[in-house]
Amino acid sequence: MKKLGAIIIVLLVFALPSQAKKEKIIFNLKFGFIKGGEAELVISDTVFNNGRAIHYYLQGRTTGITDKLFGVNDIYETTVNAESRLPLKSIRNIKEGKYRWYNETLYYHDIDSINSQKSGWKSAPDNLVDIVSVFFYFIHNHLIDNLEPGRSTTLPTFHADKIENVTVTYFGDSEIKTDLGKIDCYVLVPSVNKGKLLNRSDGLKFFISKKTNLPVLLEFDMRVGALRAELKQYEIDGKAQKAQ
Repeated sequence: MKKLGAIIIVLLVFALPSQAKKEKIIFNLKFGFIKGGEAELVISDTVFNNGRAIHYYLQGRTTGITDKLFGVNDIYETTVNAESRLPLKSIRNIKEGKYRWYNETLYYHDIDSINSQKSGWKSAPDNLVDIVSVFFYFIHNHLIDNLEPGRSTTLPTFHADKIENVTVTYFGDSEIKTDLGKIDCYVLVPSVNKGKLLNRSDGLKFFISKKTNLPVLLEFDMRVGALRAELKQYEIDGKAQKAQ
């Protein structure tokens, strides 16, 4: 069930503001009323090739009955340039049932190339992002500022050793009721390959706080039912925060 692992990772990519020292966010993943797993993202400042950089560490894992069925424990790591938010190095470490995948990729934006451990050197389009950095790049570069409801933008994205386009559509604003009160949100829908799990290619929906860029709710329209990602915990430098 490789697609399930990818879905768990996609849950996280909008998760944190672009200005971070060390932040952690944790989601509960629920199929109806049943908890199906957890997803965690840690983002921190670092140094790469003597330059300022940001490191994203993402882990998605199934729990309980869902873990017995799917056995997902996926880790994605991406280091990006602190100013451009373009990736410098990415790691994909996948464990899903008996399936295993490990790959490291280096990005050379000055010569429009990448070097994948799996497949070697490849030509790359300008401003290539990876599956982790795509939404951070989207937010950091204020691409939503130029969008009207129903309009979209497309970014070249490297994932699973392939370069493909990811299109993000802005569906307008929505007020979401949460345990912390009502929150004004952007509604963003990325296009993905629906594969075997999603009901349709636009079956992913992200509700992002307009104030903090934190996700308030994530909904997935799947063939087996609705999957929801609910914010469980958010920390800055080890201190618990409240969503806004």
